[in-house]
Amino acid sequence: MSGPAVILVGPMGAGKTTVGRLLAERLGVTFRDTDTDIETEAGKPVSDLFIDEGEEHFRDLERAAVRAAVTGHDGVLALGGGAVLAGESRALLAGRPVVFLETGVAEAVRRVGLDAPRPLLAVNPRQRWRALMEERRPLYTEVARAVVSTEGRTPHDVADDVLDVLDLRKA
Repeated sequence: MSGPAVILVGPMGAGKTTVGRLLAERLGVTFRDTDTDIETEAGKPVSDLFIDEGEEHFRDLERAAVRAAVTGHDGVLALGGGAVLAGESRALLAGRPVVFLETGVAEAVRRVGLDAPRPLLAVNPRQRWRALMEERRPLYTEVARAVVSTEGRTPHDVADDVLDVLDLRKA
């Protein structure tokens, strides 16, 4: 089965983009992020899409972006935090090198920032983030071959762990 060398899933603020770029550099492949793909396709930021078109429309675009990236990209891929909500997307991830980057609420909020344009965190960000994680954690765990904590760790250490758990470290 061809496809991405590594697929990163997890909540906003887990470090998927930062770690993903490092992994791509180390593996000598390209990095792709489905949220960026959606923004490019729609011509506007994800936060605006949510506000202008609604979450349902965004999730439709996200399913298409995940399908295109999983089947058409062979580098490192980061999926948006809610991509695992779609059964179709979870099915596409089966048997692939998926790693769930796990982090705690304080760390995620510190990384994302409370004023960042994250529509799902607009009201009471900490409580909302916890609620989203409760809903999504079982889905992240379901699709992941491994779980790597990013809590209090450098992106380089996390990237090392991802390479180790997927047995991708070059000798």
